[in-house]
Amino acid sequence: MVCITLAVCTASVAAPAQTFTILHSFESSDGEVPGELIQASDGNFYGTTSSGGAQCKSTAGCGTVFQITAGGALTTLYNFCTQTGCPDGINPSSLTQATDGNFYGTTFKGGNHNGGTVFKITSAGTLTTLYNFCAQTGCPDGENPSSLMQATDGNFYGTTHEGGASNNCVAGCGTVFKITPEGMLATLHSFENSDGINPDPGLIQATDGSFYGVTRFGPDSDRGTVFRITPAGTLTTLHTFPLGSAGGWYPSGLIQATDGNFFGTTYGGGASGVGTVFKITAAGTLTTLYSFCPQKKCPDGEHGWGGLIQGIDGNFYGTTSQGGGSTNCGFYGCGTLFEITPTGSLGVLHNFDSVGGSGPIAKLIQATDGSFYGTTPQGGGSNNCTSGCGTVFRLAAVPAVTFVPASLSFGLQVLTTTSAAKTVTLKNTGTALLIMRGVTVAGNGFAISANTCGDILAPGKTCNVSVTFTPPLLGKLIGTLTFNDNVSNSSQKVSLLGRGVEPATLTPAAANYVAQALGTTSAAHTFTLTNNQTAMLTGIAIAASGDFALSATTCTTSLAAKSKCTISVTFTPTVLGKRIGRLSVSDSASNNPQTSNLSGTGK
Repeated sequence: MVCITLAVCTASVAAPAQTFTILHSFESSDGEVPGELIQASDGNFYGTTSSGGAQCKSTAGCGTVFQITAGGALTTLYNFCTQTGCPDGINPSSLTQATDGNFYGTTFKGGNHNGGTVFKITSAGTLTTLYNFCAQTGCPDGENPSSLMQATDGNFYGTTHEGGASNNCVAGCGTVFKITPEGMLATLHSFENSDGINPDPGLIQATDGSFYGVTRFGPDSDRGTVFRITPAGTLTTLHTFPLGSAGGWYPSGLIQATDGNFFGTTYGGGASGVGTVFKITAAGTLTTLYSFCPQKKCPDGEHGWGGLIQGIDGNFYGTTSQGGGSTNCGFYGCGTLFEITPTGSLGVLHNFDSVGGSGPIAKLIQATDGSFYGTTPQGGGSNNCTSGCGTVFRLAAVPAVTFVPASLSFGLQVLTTTSAAKTVTLKNTGTALLIMRGVTVAGNGFAISANTCGDILAPGKTCNVSVTFTPPLLGKLIGTLTFNDNVSNSSQKVSLLGRGVEPATLTPAAANYVAQALGTTSAAHTFTLTNNQTAMLTGIAIAASGDFALSATTCTTSLAAKSKCTISVTFTPTVLGKRIGRLSVSDSASNNPQTSNLSGTGK
């Protein structure tokens, strides 16, 4: 494992300046080789460095526990090996925050028997050693523990890299253990080589209540397994990775996705031999979603050592420890930060470049602000370590929005009546949380009738805003629906359009007939009666005055809502000169009667 880790650490990664930020470059005195971060209930981030710190200055350092804010202010909470012989442990792993608010973790080495420890530490930095591994000859309780997780029963579960009851491995094949918050440890399983060697980097508890994990090696010359173990200790090997497998080898830890399946990465194997992204079902059916390095020089990265997380947009995010677009780390590249869909489409979000850190091997986290945070074990701005002491970084997520439709048209609407609602759907098409700061409407007659957009909208999610139109005036009316949020081009505007009309209209409003010989009848002019209401128009009666007469009509005594009918009128002059009249329609509309002025000339 040490050899593999050293090889991995020769890479580094860099991202676009507008989104990638180095929050802290370690200086050795405050730690070296930082591991996985967690975001605690206070909003700050906590982590460990496996070496460096104020103690053990004659060696590589014993490691630290640190707190870092989103702004990059780092505080060292604890330096390991404060006493002779390091009874508090050295080389800590990642932390977990328990339901009691304290942090729990392990050290890989040190303790009373140099087999590692389980510890508890408060946010103020007070550390308590709960258990010392290898308490018996041959270390049947395990040796060199990995990270912990707190299960639904309140106890902690984890693995040890070595030790255990089996003699089938030189230093023991490793264990799965349970430990109470008070420090009572029980070994649930000792690996036997035939079911795997060196479980790492820990466990997850799935929705079925069982625990899932991986072994880095075994059985025999194979290159790792995926296993399930019940809380009672019954272990089932779900998959074995053969050496040279196109399905990968040396698996990372697992995550359970929202679809119930498990996802992970492998350090090696695959089509190009440099790692894969895989999916595996609870029944053990494994699918390779992606093989790294399909192109020369591996621009997509190689060696996915840190595993995956599932983002709030449903896609997966991870890092590779080598490859990528930077040449600052020599032939092998500095590594990448990538995004991959559940169906296997991969995109590189950031290329590490040594100055911004190199060779990421720890799992990312997505914080409550939607951004991704992580560490690199090398690189950064310090010259106190041969290849840099490591970094804490943030890849700022970017919110973006789209609107469907981009505008709303209400058409004709009767004065002082309210239209049916029309809806705009907003979608967060970015990679960060969309912070909604308000939705407003402006313009005569427009109003928001419903709004499902809360304070926060996750990537990939949608919300709806509905608008109604109640025209107070006749004619064309315009308005604007405005969304205020944290998108760079805020505010975004959706245009609104409607026209206020009478309940019923008769068009055209006037008609002039050509000069007509006395006693003869002209061609007809056609008028349209429109019911703009959502209710039926009733009691329709039509009359024409003067020398004008109704010649035909499609209108009856009623007219359906939002319907039209026509009226034809002719002109028969009875005297010479200008003649005037009126077409009048009486009905149940509030603007009854509707009229059109008529004129013509007798000759």
